[in-house]
Amino acid sequence: MKSILLLVHEDEGQDARLEAALCIARALDAHLNCIEVKPRTTIASELYVGLGETSMLAVGTDGDEANGVAVRDRLSREDVAWSWTEVQGDIANCAIAAARLADLVILNRTLDEHGVPDMPAIITKLLEHQCAPIVAVPPAQERFEFDRALVAWDGRSSAAAALRASVPLLALAKQIELFTVGDIAGGDVPAEEAMAYLAQYGLRGEIRRIRDGSSKLAPRINAECERWHADYVVMGAFGRGAWRETFGGVTRSLLKTSPVPLILCH
Repeated sequence: MKSILLLVHEDEGQDARLEAALCIARALDAHLNCIEVKPRTTIASELYVGLGETSMLAVGTDGDEANGVAVRDRLSREDVAWSWTEVQGDIANCAIAAARLADLVILNRTLDEHGVPDMPAIITKLLEHQCAPIVAVPPAQERFEFDRALVAWDGRSSAAAALRASVPLLALAKQIELFTVGDIAGGDVPAEEAMAYLAQYGLRGEIRRIRDGSSKLAPRINAECERWHADYVVMGAFGRGAWRETFGGVTRSLLKTSPVPLILCH
């Protein structure tokens, strides 16, 4: 991974997203390519960044200029390579364009449908239009930790895509767990094959399988994060891109409730 796209906007989660981007950029020797987006017709405040070739995108009104200045000042005092350019247009479309050559996208995890910018719509479009994994960071996250990676495995193509795309991050983990619940997955790739795939990269882990799949999956994943002290979760974003499918069920629930960052791939 050499290109990170970090979507940053001035809210309570901005520091968490920026800190996560810096942690990952240092760990992967990434470059932060910061792009400030000026919307043509809408009023919004926003930033974005990209992994290895990390990109940061800032979208703001005139009143938010101070936020961009503060972020650039912070970056100037950090031990990461970065650059900053300005573009104009719709934030979602600019983020999609910038993410085409990104290896990782870092976003706000808060799904406030009445907020500015409209994060659910932006996340939906990014999941529809690109293959790079998305890191959804909780607003209270102090830093991104790499040691304990939990892979929520359902055997489907989206989970396989998330696993493949996350190998550079998983290589930094001291422990990896593939977590699967009963027959709820319905996929055709067993956890053993996923573990064999990781072994080709010299990565080792353990499989934890809960046979009883009668309860809802999202609370089971959260409970496993707490029990195993996971630092982050790798999982597929389910559905075909439509609002009700992509953000229905497990994905939407975990975006609201997960105690740790989520790495999603569709």
